[in-house]
This record gives sequence, structure tokens and C-alpha cells, in this order.
Amino acid sequence: MGMTMTQKILAAHAGLERVKAGDLIEAKLDIVLGNDVTTPVAIDVFEKAGFERVFDPEKIVITLDHYTPCKDIKSAQLCKRARDFARIQGVTHFYDVGAVGIEHALLPEQGIVGPGDCVVGADSHTCTYGALGAFSTGVGSTDMAAGMASGENWFRVPSAIRVTLKGKLQPYVSGKDVILHLIGMIGVDGALYKSLEFAGEGVASLSMDDRFTIANMAIEAGGKNGIFPVDERTLEYVRDRFHRPVKVYEADPDAEYEREVVIDLDRLRPTVALPHLPSNTRTVDEAAGIPIQQVVIGSCTNGRISDLRAAATILKGRHVAEGVRCIVIPATQRVYLQCVEEGLSQVFIEAGCAVSTPTCGPCLGGHMGCLADGERAVATTNRNFVGRMGHVKSEVILASPTVAAASAVRGCVASPELL
Repeated sequence: MGMTMTQKILAAHAGLERVKAGDLIEAKLDIVLGNDVTTPVAIDVFEKAGFERVFDPEKIVITLDHYTPCKDIKSAQLCKRARDFARIQGVTHFYDVGAVGIEHALLPEQGIVGPGDCVVGADSHTCTYGALGAFSTGVGSTDMAAGMASGENWFRVPSAIRVTLKGKLQPYVSGKDVILHLIGMIGVDGALYKSLEFAGEGVASLSMDDRFTIANMAIEAGGKNGIFPVDERTLEYVRDRFHRPVKVYEADPDAEYEREVVIDLDRLRPTVALPHLPSNTRTVDEAAGIPIQQVVIGSCTNGRISDLRAAATILKGRHVAEGVRCIVIPATQRVYLQCVEEGLSQVFIEAGCAVSTPTCGPCLGGHMGCLADGERAVATTNRNFVGRMGHVKSEVILASPTVAAASAVRGCVASPELL
């Protein structure tokens, strides 16, 4: 029996000819990632274990993106801890306020991760880099510490689900709709500790940003990772930014999958996830009219330039509804600058939006948009659990940038097609 893409990457990084689902392996890491919330914990573990130096300062990435610019004394102390460690260790890829971006948008943009890599990050949405044909997965801060010290982590090789995409995306339908539809089909534990491997003719119609969004939310179906084949679009994306050798792995024709899920992109409608699970999905037509008080457009899922262009197309010449707050957060400094250069920032401000420096802030109920008791938001973020964006009696509806922008204009869940 052959191997899947994920299994081939893990085998290569473990120095083995082949692996199979369930095997326990020790694999070498290309990148170890942490942020301002998880890195300080990893540093504590690292130091208590007696380690003095990281295995390779060029393979450690630390981004101060969750509670920054620091919202309070505690967050400032966490950032200082990470900042001091990065300086002492000579960490090459350290990103502080003014240069930082939301980590899972920043690393691909900066060419830090690429095809064939084995990446771990102390953040669950590290699975984003599977869009580039890498194996990437979230780990705890203890595993981050072990990775920083040794350059290796233990893994149980995951079994796989093949997600076959047919047709092509229709107007106002994006990668966010694809992944919400998939999670709605299989549930939040439908891919528990499995690899979601995307394939089929429909992959060609997905932009890289669509793929990043889909891979990012593999964890919301319980996935160990999500991964896409490396095609010409992938190679074009990494060509002028990724400077290590590109390693392309392909699933064997006889690779074993636990099941196959088929999605017809031609028939897909804009989709939202109602509270309080990403699997509680409806088409936008079914959810239309639900009143809201806030909209957030941004995050590691949907804060890239194509997302903001899509939102600006809806907001241009229109205004946010009375009683609704709309917060727009470019995912990186480069994206922010593009928004300024292309006039998108002006569109957002004239529409009555607040535009923020890059931060994860509202996604995890940290700052820049926490919800009060009884408030409801439409957000382009990736989670809508109880209390995710603030008060335990608040609600979050997940949506694409165009649905979020249309909802901001209407003051309720709304389809962009009807504006």
C-alpha cells in the first residue's frame, strides 16, 4: 500500500523509507513557531529542563501578534519575556510591533515556510501551511520547547481523509465557504487526528489565499493537518520568496484513505456557521436576517489582501448600518500598506469601519473588539465557541469577507448578491 502526501513528508523527515498510519516516529523539524501567548510558557519549560541554546536560531520563529500592541501589563510582561529570549538566542525570525503580522499569514508571506517542510507551532492554526504542500500542525508549549531544544518532535502518523473537489468556485463563493461546508458535512471531530488531503480538478480554481483559509481551519474538523498538492500556482507563490530547496511530495496512486468526501464547487453557496460550533452551518440564504452588533474582517483565516479587496468591493460607496461596529484588521504590515496604496483603507474608513494594525485581538476575545453580554458578531475568524470573542452570552457567526461586509451594511446576516 502506498503513502499519502503527509505520510511521505513525515517519512522523509524521520529518515525512513516508509511509514503507515499509527506509527510513532521522531521527525526533524524545519520550523518551530510560537507567539506572545505560547512562547513564554515554552521558554519556562526550556529553561527548567536545563537547555541553554536553541538547536538553530534560524529555524525558530516568534511572533508577538495575539495581545499586541500590548493591551495591559500582563501582556506586556509576556512580550518582554519572549523579546528577551529572542535577543539572547539570536532568533532570526522575530517579529515585534511595527513589523509583526498575524503569524499564519506572515510566515508564508515572508517565505519562511514552503513545500515539503515539517513545521510545528504552539498555535492550533499552524496547519495553515498545508496550503503550500507542507506538513504543519499545532502543538503544545511543551512540545514547542522540545522542538526549540532538539529540532525534533514525536508524532503518531495520521490516517487520512481524501477531500475531492469538483468544478470551480462561483461568484461570491470562496475558500471560507468550502471549509465551512466541509466541517458542516463531517463535524468538528470528523477528522480527529487525521490528515485532510485535498485533491481533484477543483483545486485548480482555488487561489493560494483560498487554500490558506481551508488548510487553516482543518483543525476545526479535528484534523491533525490539512494539505494541498503542489501545483504551478503553489510554485509561483513561493518562487520569489522561499529560498530553501522546494521539495514536492505526491500521494501514491494506491495511498490508503479512511474515506473520501466529494464537494461540488459548482453548487456551493455562501455559507455561515451559526453559534456555537464551526459545524453548525447554513447557507447565507437560510441565515439571512439574523441581527448583529459587530463585524470583524481579518484574522489568520481571512485577513489577506484578497480578503480585504473582496470586502472593500462590497463596502465601497456604502456605509455600515447604524448600531453596528465594523472592525477591519489587515493580517500583516505588507497587507496594511497594500490597503493604503490601493485605496482600500479609505473605502473602509468612509464606510464607517475601524481599521487596526495587525493583531489577533478580537478573534480570541483578547482586545480590539470584545463582545458584551447578548451581543452577536459576524466574523471572518475561525472559531465561534461559547465566549470565544468575549462574554459567555455573546455569539459569533463565522462567514467569508463578502458575507461579513454585506452583513455590516445590512445590520444583519446578509448575502452580498442582494446588495
